[in-house]
Amino acid sequence: MIKNESVRTIPLLPLRGLLVFPNMVLHFDVGRDKSIGALEEAMVMDQKILLVAQKDAKTDFPDKDEIYTVGTVAKIKQLLKMPQDTIRVLIEGLNRAVIKEYIQTEPFFKVRVEEIFEGNEKATPEEEALMRSVMSLFERYMDITRKLPPDVIVSLAGITNPGRFADTVASQLAIKTEDKQKILETLSFKKRLELLFQMISQEIEILEIERRINNRVKKQMEKSQKEYYLREQMKAIQKELGQQDERTIEADEYREKIKVLGLSEKLAEKMLKEVNRMEKMPPGSAEVSVIRTYLDWLVSLPWNILTEDSMDIKAAENILNQEHYGLEKVKERILEFLAVRKLSGRIKGPILCLVGPPGVGKTSLARSIARAMNRKFVRVSLGGVRDEAEIRGHRRTYVGALPGRIIQGMKQAGSRNPVFLLDEIDKMSADFRGDPSAALLEVLDPEQNNSFSDHYIELPFDLSRVLFITTANTLYNIPRPLLDRMEVVTIPGYTEDEKLEIAKRHLIPKQLKEHGLTQEKITFTHDGLLKIIRNYTREAGVRNLEREIANICRKVAKAIVEGEKTSVDVASAMVEKFLGGPRFHYGVLEKQDLVGVATGLAWTEVGGDILSIEVTVMKGKGKLILTGKLGDVMQESAHAGYSYVRSRVEELNIEEDFHEKYDIHIHVPEGAIPKDGPSAGITMACALISALSGKPVDRTVAMTGEITLRGRVLPVGGIKEKVLAAHRAGIKTVILPEENTKDLEEVPQHVKDDLCFIFVNNMDEVVEKALKNVPQKHIPTMEKTDDHQVNIYPS
Repeated sequence: MIKNESVRTIPLLPLRGLLVFPNMVLHFDVGRDKSIGALEEAMVMDQKILLVAQKDAKTDFPDKDEIYTVGTVAKIKQLLKMPQDTIRVLIEGLNRAVIKEYIQTEPFFKVRVEEIFEGNEKATPEEEALMRSVMSLFERYMDITRKLPPDVIVSLAGITNPGRFADTVASQLAIKTEDKQKILETLSFKKRLELLFQMISQEIEILEIERRINNRVKKQMEKSQKEYYLREQMKAIQKELGQQDERTIEADEYREKIKVLGLSEKLAEKMLKEVNRMEKMPPGSAEVSVIRTYLDWLVSLPWNILTEDSMDIKAAENILNQEHYGLEKVKERILEFLAVRKLSGRIKGPILCLVGPPGVGKTSLARSIARAMNRKFVRVSLGGVRDEAEIRGHRRTYVGALPGRIIQGMKQAGSRNPVFLLDEIDKMSADFRGDPSAALLEVLDPEQNNSFSDHYIELPFDLSRVLFITTANTLYNIPRPLLDRMEVVTIPGYTEDEKLEIAKRHLIPKQLKEHGLTQEKITFTHDGLLKIIRNYTREAGVRNLEREIANICRKVAKAIVEGEKTSVDVASAMVEKFLGGPRFHYGVLEKQDLVGVATGLAWTEVGGDILSIEVTVMKGKGKLILTGKLGDVMQESAHAGYSYVRSRVEELNIEEDFHEKYDIHIHVPEGAIPKDGPSAGITMACALISALSGKPVDRTVAMTGEITLRGRVLPVGGIKEKVLAAHRAGIKTVILPEENTKDLEEVPQHVKDDLCFIFVNNMDEVVEKALKNVPQKHIPTMEKTDDHQVNIYPS
């Protein structure tokens, strides 16, 4: 039976990680000022105090919301002062109590509570059954934990009151404070016993799992200890017999390999330290395999292995000339390096950057350089590399870590002075894993690559003897700090003559061998090759040319096998039969001199070409129309030429007000192809003057140069390719800027012999040389003929 007493006021002491049940005697230490104040107040009154658990044991200064509402009224039996201003309290729990109101919170808690008294009635049959079940589970709990004394069972057996029985069992359980609080807050004896039964069952289940885990771990530990003792005994026995175990043998092998490497004392010491670590570890340890892999990498690197360079300059030059036609600048730079090396004995390896369009032989040239120098060759492709660890490697703490591509390449080379090709260096990119181009700064800097540090190896490796060669299609994608460390060698696209020689010397023999043909079975004529180059390929390199030659070889091989032919001469007429109709067309000389049409020279990535620029004058209001997919720079050149013509109307014998009476349309044919650059400036101005003055342009004259508003002619690039295009098209005279005189050195002599070059400084000289002196002065009208529309200039 439960009865309630009237409400009373009592000091409150919050407990951390502790809960007190009625009829429970225990001691605890008190150190907080508020708690000490509550104890002193209780001693002044009737020695009774309310003990309530905190919701969070980590809170040093809880407020009323952080304290449970149900606690236990206890009587203070004893107070004992301890060191460091703490008090040890011995209390006895009396009754449950529910907090109704907080009267004060400072300097200590004081609350108004309602005490709950429980009678000493015996249990009902249902409660008795629950008590027996709880007792049975509690005995099993004690058997598993083995932490409670046996006399606890004896004391429980003498308790007949179900409420007190439940409180006593709960106080002995090692469960959470929250769970004990639930039992304290449960007033019904039956519900209290049911809740206790549930908690003990869960705790037993957890303890059973823990015991199984502990037993399994114990067995494994016993097995490991047993194996360790046996191995130690085997070691002792082998030592007595003069034998060694496998780990000792393996460690000695590593020590011998490190000794043979001939390293500095500091490097050898670090390696031997790893060997000693591996030897002392248990064989089953995962760290052993990591150290073993690391040591394998260390002993396989060419720390002091150097191949002897070939110092025969003539032999190296012959090898380079045999395997590559042209490319004189690169060959000269390599021969210079060898010459200086021969004289000085030692020089840091240069870092060359070969820049040029695809297919011009950058990668194969690096291989030829290695052969000419008698060095090992390593190629690493950097296209698409985005991770900085690809260059420097991963730390050994990562699973599956490996060195970067530089160290892997050095291992592959097997020497410390290979030719190391970093292919497609302009195709790298950066993301959240780092910038690989920044990692290459140390690799390609001659001042610091003598101690390159890979994250995996973690030892300085000397790269100063390596001849690094990088390749790129363009320079603008290479970061400036990286580009600053390299010596750029530009490889332009091949000319027609060079492609012809490359085809005859290298491509045709290679394809004949691959297709099982001989020179008796197939012969490529000069005209046939020229037609393939001009009408079936449009490229800077020779890759497509090789494909077309291979295409013809396959068709000839099929015809020979089928018995249709025994041999084939691939002449100009046969090319269309094998490859179909021409795919490309190149510029040719106009059939007659025309007004308003001037021939310019253009540079493209696949070589030079001629460009016919057309100007038509129509009645209008002075609009300037530009068509032909012209870029911004080319449009600006057209406007500059237009302004120049307007400023020189009297000297050019042109109507002064033409810009108010006529619309002018400037068109560059092949409108689907984008065009840009300033080099067509004088050509557009010349065509414009021709259309306005009625003087035709000499069709045998081609020109290139940038124009200013005052008529000055400025230098342009790509002179070699432009002159070759003019020669191919049948041009007789080429007008070039005065400052481009030096660029003719690159033009083959036989081409220069066939052409007449005129060097100019201003537009007046261009007009004098390019326009024919026809006296008509009027603006042309359009008249239609049977063949085509032509400009008519009435007198």
